[in-house]
Amino acid sequence: MRVTRLTLRNFRNYHALTLPFNHNIVIFTGANAQGKTNILEAIYTGAMGRSHRTHADDDLIRWEQSAALVEIAFQRQDIDHSLMFKFIKDQNKEILWNGNPIKAREIVGTLNVVLFSPEDLLLVKGAPALRRRFLDVEISQANPAYYRQLSQYNRMLQQRNHLLKKIREKKAGPELLDAWDEQLAPTAAVIVKKRLEAVKKFNMLANLMHRKLTGNKENLSVQYVLQGSEGKIPDDLCLFFKDSFSSQRLADIARGSTGSGPHRDDIYLSVNGQNLRVFGSQGQQRTGVLALKLAELEFIKSETGEYPVLLLDDVMSELDASRREYLLSFIRDKIQTFITATDITAFPEIKYAKFYRVSQGNILE
Repeated sequence: MRVTRLTLRNFRNYHALTLPFNHNIVIFTGANAQGKTNILEAIYTGAMGRSHRTHADDDLIRWEQSAALVEIAFQRQDIDHSLMFKFIKDQNKEILWNGNPIKAREIVGTLNVVLFSPEDLLLVKGAPALRRRFLDVEISQANPAYYRQLSQYNRMLQQRNHLLKKIREKKAGPELLDAWDEQLAPTAAVIVKKRLEAVKKFNMLANLMHRKLTGNKENLSVQYVLQGSEGKIPDDLCLFFKDSFSSQRLADIARGSTGSGPHRDDIYLSVNGQNLRVFGSQGQQRTGVLALKLAELEFIKSETGEYPVLLLDDVMSELDASRREYLLSFIRDKIQTFITATDITAFPEIKYAKFYRVSQGNILE
């Protein structure tokens, strides 16, 4: 999979831009706040149907403009495709895939990307929501049906939480929860089952990457943590969630939110049996995150038959020389990669990449 052309009109700080991509590695350099990340954001938006930096599409429109356009030409399984996004202020965006209108939820899995940014270094020591999102994005791109099921679960969860608040305010009866729990439990079970299958495969891939990064000195383990299961995955997940919703009903009403379900689970990371978040050094944690990202590339390839496009947003400065060298050797010749960096000296040996200089929304070779 590779992006062959990117066209922007009034997107972020770009008035008009068309870039063809003929190289496997493309590097954008320049000072901060010049528009480097906006290029990667446009590609990510094309893959996921939304930005990774904002929830408001209007933020993507250039200052004092009423509309913006992003068009991405790409190849999947050597077949040409195109995605076009029209962002119109105060309106829903329009999306065309190969000239045909589609909904945003149908985008995921069309153009697959993996984004690695400095914020991803929090995957180890950040909140569980970051690790859940990491896992969900990975599975969704490999299996778009999962994305639809996850969206359905989140909509039902939102409605159940709304009902819980009404019950707490004495505006509805608790018996109304029965119908929601009957619907929510099997959907939650499907999501967790697919997460467990992915983590099992992901654990093997991440450990393989981690061993290569550490010279076979360390083993990385990735485990799924199902809240309330006391470390054991039940055979009947649907029954488990029905019992959880029932036993926690009074607490849920008092809190006004659902206290159990896939939205509360986590991923446990350990190196040589030790909790990576608690006992890992900063170097070990960064190696762990890099191993996770490399494993994500291999996971998507194993599920779809080809590597996704890799977006590296200013992470080279966060990695030491040996990790940078391994990352570049891993992606060379097999994974199309777009890199942003403030310092070109981070790439002293690269002769096979295309370099662009970015300055105030202008791009020069």
